[in-house]
Amino acid sequence: MKNKNSMKKRINLQFMIVAAGAILFISISSALLFYTIFKNQVYDDLKAYAHVICEMGNMNLFQEMDYNPREDDLRITLTDENGWVTYDSIADQNTMVNHKDRPEIQSAMEYGEGMAVRTSDTMSMHTLYYALRLPEGSILRIGKDSGRIYHILRNTVILVIILSIITLGICILLSHFLTKTLLLPIEKLTENLDGSGQEDIYMEIQPFVRRIKEQHVNLLNNARIRQEFTANVSHELKTPLTAISGYAELIGSGMAGEKDVAHFAKEICKSSERLLTLINDIMKLSELDETDVLQEKEPVDLYMAALGCLDMMELQAQKHHVTLSLKGNPCIIIANKSLLDELLYNLCSNAIRYNNQGGSVVVSVCGEDRGVLLSVKDTGIGIPKEHQERVFERFYRVDKSRSKESGGTGLGLAIVKHIVVQHNAEMELISEKGRGTEVKIWF
Repeated sequence: MKNKNSMKKRINLQFMIVAAGAILFISISSALLFYTIFKNQVYDDLKAYAHVICEMGNMNLFQEMDYNPREDDLRITLTDENGWVTYDSIADQNTMVNHKDRPEIQSAMEYGEGMAVRTSDTMSMHTLYYALRLPEGSILRIGKDSGRIYHILRNTVILVIILSIITLGICILLSHFLTKTLLLPIEKLTENLDGSGQEDIYMEIQPFVRRIKEQHVNLLNNARIRQEFTANVSHELKTPLTAISGYAELIGSGMAGEKDVAHFAKEICKSSERLLTLINDIMKLSELDETDVLQEKEPVDLYMAALGCLDMMELQAQKHHVTLSLKGNPCIIIANKSLLDELLYNLCSNAIRYNNQGGSVVVSVCGEDRGVLLSVKDTGIGIPKEHQERVFERFYRVDKSRSKESGGTGLGLAIVKHIVVQHNAEMELISEKGRGTEVKIWF
């Protein structure tokens, strides 16, 4: 719950930061845009005033007008072609300095008109100026005090700030709502990882929820497999250990005769070998489970590896009265040598163990379009159709009594499947009850 609330707070904070940044950017941009538009409008008005006055023709009318331009925050100035002030609606032109260096007047003298925003040296006020060169060379300049502009701009900024605060408040509420809506399916999923009641979620999050469901199912399956594996291991270890303990107890109590002691010792040896084989297979499976990527790969001649395996298993085959043979030709594959030997050993061991007396095991290695083919074919008891999909599961046995009697651990084919997967190979099982089994692997 703490982590969930922390995630909500982080998402809310990020939403609010984004919203506040967007509002601040829009507010500043709006204020600058408004100021620029308003300033251009003032210049357009001043330009219009200047052209109207210019069209009047008689500049001496300024002295005769009863209209005071200051009532509209206007200032009208007239200079001669040298920049000396001949008329000013606010100040005494006789006391004013030459205006030739004023930027708007310089521009008007050079280009016919000029504009400037600056602080007036005469009135000490921030003023917008527009200057127009008249036909006879004199300069008409009209200025407007920017105080009213700033007053309007200030009111606009206040309004923008108020609207921004209101908008930010709405964004905060929307942020809480959207965060809650966004996390609701995830919260539901954490409360019910089986996924029921998740049909109404919006499509954008469905892949995420589906992925969580799949991971949950995989975790449950892995937990179930591990639990079954642990239970099976405990059961498989318990049987030989119980036998060893029981026989040792009988020998130690002195109740067993000389012939019984020899028999019990033989059974203890047999159970010990079974126990060691089982432990080795469990360790190999654990190693394969922990290693997803082959640590060492090298060119391996699959034909020679199969030949070495058959030589090693000749004694076991003779014990079960089974003949071994190898067909094919040398074929190089890139593989892990030790894992490849383990795969060959388990396939051949199964083929011998579950064969009939006088039966045979044929190992073939050849190149095909699908890759290099390894085939291990026996004439044994075969696997019924209903068991063929499960024989690669750990501790799964078709004939449990025969498997234990022959020393099988039920892990051999599970190890084979692991090694096939790690080599990105393809495997096929062909079997018929009473007519033998063939395992094909394409590298």
